[in-house]
Amino acid sequence: MAHLPVRFVRVTAVRRLTPRMARISFGGDDLADIEVSDPDQNEPDQQVKLYFPKPGQTIPRLPTPTGDGDVMRWYRSFTAIPEPERPWMRSYTIRAATDGHIDVDFVLHGGAGQATQPGEAGPATRWALSARPGDTLGMFGPSADFATPVPLSTSIAAADWVLLAGDETALPAIGTLVESLPPRTTAMAYVEVADPAEEQRLDTRGDLTLRWVHRGTTPPGRGTALVDAVRGADLPPGEPFAWLAGEAGTVRALRRHLVGDRGIAKRSIDFTGYWRLRMTQDDPPTEEDMTEARERLAMYT
Repeated sequence: MAHLPVRFVRVTAVRRLTPRMARISFGGDDLADIEVSDPDQNEPDQQVKLYFPKPGQTIPRLPTPTGDGDVMRWYRSFTAIPEPERPWMRSYTIRAATDGHIDVDFVLHGGAGQATQPGEAGPATRWALSARPGDTLGMFGPSADFATPVPLSTSIAAADWVLLAGDETALPAIGTLVESLPPRTTAMAYVEVADPAEEQRLDTRGDLTLRWVHRGTTPPGRGTALVDAVRGADLPPGEPFAWLAGEAGTVRALRRHLVGDRGIAKRSIDFTGYWRLRMTQDDPPTEEDMTEARERLAMYT
């Protein structure tokens, strides 16, 4: 039975990439099995769950994994922790990894996506704003449980061209996808951020056209700037692979446009609603969320 990848990771460095994005590096003995030479771990868009301590805790309370590798048993033990002591859980992308170390990029956002002070933000942003070397989080992953049945690198290699679109919450994953592009791969990326100060350098071996979409003072998830930009795009001929992520409603609108207006096959679109207006990951999924989860699963069956 596989060992569950339940870990405690320790902050080793913190730096601001932009006014609203922080890169936090983690190390520790529990990351000793992270190996960049492992092809499964070197796929782009590696997802992990991070667990943030509740008030009064310096280390988040997590169940000790049993030796049977049963992830659902472990998760039931996690949900059985009394709510005041149960860590907040959030999903993140590993932005970069070296043997035994990882980097994770945190968007520093509050209700309007513009928070810069701990009192204005959710639990993950509050933690990131005050993070210091030595601080500890819990982590589940990387894990095959989070992987797509068809590796993203396989989908990219099989396509004639690639479309990436998302907001700043998707930017860490887009960065890994851009960096993984094979040489001469035709790709277009549309990334919505607040303003030019939030733009980042993305290195690639592919033939990338990168478009930064600035929403200005419009709160994240409230406008149509990203959808409008993709609607106005002159897309290449051939069979594409599209990767969409960000606010769930925007992702739905992008997918409807690509399928209904552009004639792109549903199976050629990987899509994820990373966040929802007026809701957090602590809230239960809506019927729309469940429908999209079933559609996403159907892509690979």
